[in-house]
Amino acid sequence: MTTAASDNSRPAIAAILAISAAATLFLFWLIYMHPAADAGGTKFAFLPALNAILNGLSAVALLIGFTFVKARKIALHRRAMITAFVFSTLFLVSYIAHHALHGDVRYPLHAAFRTLYLWLLGSHIILAVVALPLVLVTFFFSLTGRIRQHRAIARWTFPIWLYVSVTGVITYVMLHLAMS
Repeated sequence: MTTAASDNSRPAIAAILAISAAATLFLFWLIYMHPAADAGGTKFAFLPALNAILNGLSAVALLIGFTFVKARKIALHRRAMITAFVFSTLFLVSYIAHHALHGDVRYPLHAAFRTLYLWLLGSHIILAVVALPLVLVTFFFSLTGRIRQHRAIARWTFPIWLYVSVTGVITYVMLHLAMS
């Protein structure tokens, strides 16, 4: 990367990091401090299932995009990755709505697989925080034609984003089964 290209990227990457930090802080406030508007969970009770579906669709789009880039079908790769981004964005909107309405839902204390669930959820949350700026920077490099930088960061972004999408579905299923 040339110095000029590096200098041109710095303000955008700084903005991406600032937006990612603000979004993360907002979500932590929303989940852990904001009182739930519908703590009983009667309004829009379908949101957790919708979140899992959107996470699953994002994972599928990511895998399709990976397959296309390996086959050097760049236009199809781009479409698949934009699709994954749209599904993840819709997930985030639905996730915010769910937590604004229902607050934090805890895994039952004595339910089976609680330790596994908490480990998966913890790794999911930590990597989701990491994934947000990675995804945005990866898209920034792609959309601005900085393909070498895009490839370098996508090697990290793809597995983290895929892990977050898949564990989102797994933790939903585990919580749903434990609550049933």
